[in-house]
Amino acid sequence: MTVTATVPTANASRYLQQLSKHWSHKFEVRFDAEKSEIAFPMGTLRMEAAPEALVVTLEPTPEADVARFQQVVADHLDRFAFKEAPLAFDWK
Repeated sequence: MTVTATVPTANASRYLQQLSKHWSHKFEVRFDAEKSEIAFPMGTLRMEAAPEALVVTLEPTPEADVARFQQVVADHLDRFAFKEAPLAFDWK
């Protein structure tokens, strides 16, 4: 199961990099200005920066609490995007 949200923002690359650096202290993280992959205990978070949106994809483990995973990611992104928070997450 994979869930994805396309989050409208003109600052996608900045948020992707800030969040990746933030979590690199706790988890295995690979990222550049356009893409990020973070290995959480509850699954993998992938982010991709587009010109007007941040595409956030969660690949939860079978036992993961998906709603909690979504909330953790959204809360952290909102902290970095405080000037435009809350961001709109349309999880699908």
